[in-house]
Amino acid sequence: MALRNDRAVQAARDIELKEIEDGYTLVGGPEDSVTEQHDIGRIQNDDVTQEMLSNSGDDPEAWLMYGGNYEQHRATTADVITPENVGDLELEYELSVGTGSSMEGTPIVVPGDPPIMYQTNGPNHIKAIDPRAGEVLWSYTYAPPIGVELCCDDNNRGAAVYGDKVYMTTLDSGVVALDRYSGEEVWYTSTADHEEGYSATWAPVIRDGTIYTGSAGGEYGVVGFMAAVDAESGEIQWQSETLPEDEWIGASREHGCGTTWMTPTIDEERDVLYTAVANPGPDFDGTVRPGPNFPTCGTIAMDLENGEMQWGYQGSPHDVWDYDAIAPRVLLRDVTGADGQRDIVVGSDKAGWVFLLDADSGRLRERSQEICQHINMWRMIPHISEDERVPFVPGAPGGNDWQPPSYNPATELVYVIHQNFPQDLYWRYEEFSEGDPYWGGGLDDPASEMPDEWNGNMTAFAAVDPATGERVWRDWIESEERRYMWGGSLSTATGLVFNGTQNGNLIAYDGETGERLWQYGFDVPISASPMSWYDPGTERQYVAVQVGGSGWLRQGPRGDTLAVFSMSG
Repeated sequence: MALRNDRAVQAARDIELKEIEDGYTLVGGPEDSVTEQHDIGRIQNDDVTQEMLSNSGDDPEAWLMYGGNYEQHRATTADVITPENVGDLELEYELSVGTGSSMEGTPIVVPGDPPIMYQTNGPNHIKAIDPRAGEVLWSYTYAPPIGVELCCDDNNRGAAVYGDKVYMTTLDSGVVALDRYSGEEVWYTSTADHEEGYSATWAPVIRDGTIYTGSAGGEYGVVGFMAAVDAESGEIQWQSETLPEDEWIGASREHGCGTTWMTPTIDEERDVLYTAVANPGPDFDGTVRPGPNFPTCGTIAMDLENGEMQWGYQGSPHDVWDYDAIAPRVLLRDVTGADGQRDIVVGSDKAGWVFLLDADSGRLRERSQEICQHINMWRMIPHISEDERVPFVPGAPGGNDWQPPSYNPATELVYVIHQNFPQDLYWRYEEFSEGDPYWGGGLDDPASEMPDEWNGNMTAFAAVDPATGERVWRDWIESEERRYMWGGSLSTATGLVFNGTQNGNLIAYDGETGERLWQYGFDVPISASPMSWYDPGTERQYVAVQVGGSGWLRQGPRGDTLAVFSMSG
């Protein structure tokens, strides 16, 4: 199989990501979407059921959704790889996906003989892969409209699967459904107008035949929403905005943002979804939006059936530091705290702490010990003047940006990644113009002067006890090239935690102690989140991670590798 002759791969290569002022745009590419088939006969004709989705987190042979399960634990029950033998973990193969754009995605795996992997990357590209052989079975590239503007690269972080279809969000704020056996397009639905600044980069999630997807464009003065889409027809069932009208003053809500640009978390017991809510708009100029701007930079719960908001919690009211809440929420059952057992929604956010919320009410039970440093935290940023710049830690990338945490059932700890780099921020008045960036200021990266208190580390990887908020251990990640750690983590039933660094290292930690037990080095950064599954046909446990950079804020050189490691049972 020669990907150089793959028309879908070539179509993705022809889409140029061009840097413009305050963002990126897409240039070139195909007029119509392209599917290329290779060996689709290997894909067994077995539809993915709701029962399979609900049990995905307990099935070692499956990874059927972005977070591994609806609760976003990012944990596998496969138990071949242990702290005692992880040193013997070997690279099975490296597969070039052929497009070489943003590599922030997490593959999903449908069990079978062979299993089938669905892997996505920018720009709007998806493949079906036989993960035993490392061979592509079909490829697809969506043709985005010319001139789509993006704040932060042409990311695509993953797919969703249900029945006989696989689903992917598109950079023009849509969802596309493909026949998962052939790669042929079935339907496309737009959830918002990309010319207004909306976009989509996350993996959707599906329950009971309904796709749940969100909104991006928080740097363009849009209004955030969550949407429910029928998985069979593509018809929008409901679309609910995140900003309650009675919480905003005057006309400030019209460009208030509050987008929801990572995969939501599903609570099957309560029939609600939990999602992070990102920055208010404009990002840095709070003078045009008085009040707390609820529930931006926080967490909300919404009814799955109608999208009605059940509760909200805000970690950074009236935010002017770009301390979004972005990363997927983690749902934990029966966590024992000072007031008894409760279901907890874990929010790890840019502000540099982990917020532990009651799942019924949204009430804050605990705020964790700090994960990154806090230097000049909550100081008012200056108005334009370079003479008044103040270096902040965390800077605008966080704390915890989009990187998904994981929960390890063996250690009962949550693992989070927080950035720790100083930046200078400033605000200025800007007129809103539809479809144009609406920052209300800007940032200097790096800060013009590093604060004396800064410890010199780029990123912290830490374990948090969700019952108490205690930071159990923390590993400071250094980077000579000053690149952030930019992907999420994977937990295993045996107490291991995997993640990748911008220095190109995939690392396995002892989840109890934080000791580094194993690592493998690549020549380019790892900006993605690993996943794992067990294949009874080979009697091996696999760990897969995408290897390659991401374009936003100095994330290093590009790459186009899917790396798969394995160990026999």
